[in-house]
Amino acid sequence: MVTIASAKKRIKRLRAEIDRHRYLYHVLDRQEISEAALDSLKKELQDLELEFPELSTPDSPTQRVGGKPLAKFKHITHAAPMLSLQDAFSLEDLRQWEERNYKIIASDYAYFVEPKIDGVAVALVYQDGGLLQAATRGDGRVGEDVTHNIRTIDAIPLTLRQEASGRLEVRGEVYVSKGDFAMLNAARSRHGQPRYANPRNYAAGSIRQLDPKQAAARPLKFFAWEITSGLAMSTRADEYTALQDLGFPVPPGGQLLPDLTAVEKYLAQAEKRRLQQPYLIDGAVLKINDLAIGRRLGVIGKAPRASIAYKYAAEEATTIVEGIVVQVGRTGALTPVAHLKPVSVAGTTVSRATLHNAAEIQRKDVRVGDTVIIRKAGDIIPEVVKVLLAMRPAGTRAFAMPDKCPVCGSALAREEGGVIVRCRNSLCFPRQRERIIHALGEAGFDIEGLGEKIIEQLLQAGLIEDAPDVWDLKVGDLLPLERFAEKSAAKLIEEIQSHRHISFDRFLIALGIPHVGIVTAADLARDFRSITKVCQAAPEELEHVEGIGRKVARDIAAFMRAQHTKTLLAKYQRAGIKITAVRAAGPLSGRTFVFTGSMGELTRPEAVQHVRAQGGKVAASLSARVTDVVVGDDPGSKAAQARTAGLRILTPNQFKRMLKL
Repeated sequence: MVTIASAKKRIKRLRAEIDRHRYLYHVLDRQEISEAALDSLKKELQDLELEFPELSTPDSPTQRVGGKPLAKFKHITHAAPMLSLQDAFSLEDLRQWEERNYKIIASDYAYFVEPKIDGVAVALVYQDGGLLQAATRGDGRVGEDVTHNIRTIDAIPLTLRQEASGRLEVRGEVYVSKGDFAMLNAARSRHGQPRYANPRNYAAGSIRQLDPKQAAARPLKFFAWEITSGLAMSTRADEYTALQDLGFPVPPGGQLLPDLTAVEKYLAQAEKRRLQQPYLIDGAVLKINDLAIGRRLGVIGKAPRASIAYKYAAEEATTIVEGIVVQVGRTGALTPVAHLKPVSVAGTTVSRATLHNAAEIQRKDVRVGDTVIIRKAGDIIPEVVKVLLAMRPAGTRAFAMPDKCPVCGSALAREEGGVIVRCRNSLCFPRQRERIIHALGEAGFDIEGLGEKIIEQLLQAGLIEDAPDVWDLKVGDLLPLERFAEKSAAKLIEEIQSHRHISFDRFLIALGIPHVGIVTAADLARDFRSITKVCQAAPEELEHVEGIGRKVARDIAAFMRAQHTKTLLAKYQRAGIKITAVRAAGPLSGRTFVFTGSMGELTRPEAVQHVRAQGGKVAASLSARVTDVVVGDDPGSKAAQARTAGLRILTPNQFKRMLKL
């Protein structure tokens, strides 16, 4: 008979042994026992904890999967901002980066260099050696609490291998290996399911699962690259070693190098080897080894001066253009797209590439049948680099844009300059679909669960014509559609009905007004305060809005006066949509700010948001309307111009005190 005392001893030994093998496998890349043997140890531990639940603890290996699914994610404010890195695309960029740093602190710089893994950045917080919470990068200041999913990743220790008191924060990258990703897609293909786009997107989606059991079923791995706080060190090389001692796997191949000459040799060798690595690598990260110097160099914009990301040349491949199809977008713009013989580029299969517009096709002279070089710009967006003319088959014809809409056959309108061609029919199916997706998506009404495929089904079934029609839908309307049952239909209808209130600026975005994005929508909402006033505004009045020029003002006025817009607004009104006005008054009302240089800990978007929240305006350039100029580190020419003009100059600290931050 097993007593609680003997179970306690056995559990302690099992946990220690399981954690030792986790460390061997993920950190030291060694395996002493088989997976089956390790599973047997875990099974014994699980059985003992089930028999003696009082001995189960949050840091046990059995607790990597557990808990109920979440309804939504909580937000976590990072103790220190998760900054982005400057990018370097050439050795000359690296030399210029070093020269800029040398002007601030003259020193013989040594560098710690490690591979830049293409994954998703997360911050892990440990309290007294135990994993307390984990968060995504988010906007750099505030991320999402994904602790329940991060706990399922075997490469992340639930308890540190060395004693640690107080709070310690580690940052790193969650990723999926090439092999695991290929196996996932092969399985999906066998079952007739759509393939995942790329490993990074798959990893990002995996750590944002509301049910941790789903995250646990996914082959996520982790590399740590920084100890943000909680452990005093003097160099990046020491940090790299300390991470391993604590129990974290680190990007393999990290090296301390004496100067940029050695760095250049490292990069040349690493780039050649990167395709042989089991994970996607999109570059290398260079860090000034001396941490004290790094802190003194500080931050410029949203990036630390002491680190830089060297991006390898985008991987290229050749393939054949099998067809060119013209697509119609939300605004009616026609975009030619090359359909390609599938080819692997930067670890993913590419079968389509945008050709942008008629002028771009003509410039590159892309034809059906051509052999072309494909590149993923930034390792993300496929593009046609050039045509290999020597391989062009005989009899190919230059591509010509259609003279009518390829979907509805309506007449086309060519914009000034002749680059963009648009379908004039506002009821053209793809225009309807993209318009509705835009209106109900994240930037507009943000209705969860109403994705592209469902919207397309609703249109094809004749249940909707425009975005406001979704508020007339009933549960019975959805049941005949694919993948809808009573419960899922009722849930979506409830979600739609809960989104009848929207802020004025988001409503303007949802309308899909030409040239109106987040900033312009906020300015229009603040200056006009009602949709009626925007509809009645003459182009000359719209030009008074910061950032709106004559042509954009004409386009906005024409859109607001169009019969389709009037019909759409009437539908929103009948649907009971309530628009929340933007507060015009505030302590900064009547003042317009321009920012130049680094704001320190306060990012530029945050500064803009604070000004607007208090009734002020923000301009991109100096003009007669500007009242205040906030001058940070390394300002541009605007600072001198502002002083010459006698404008009020504020430092970032003065600006924050004014806002009471």
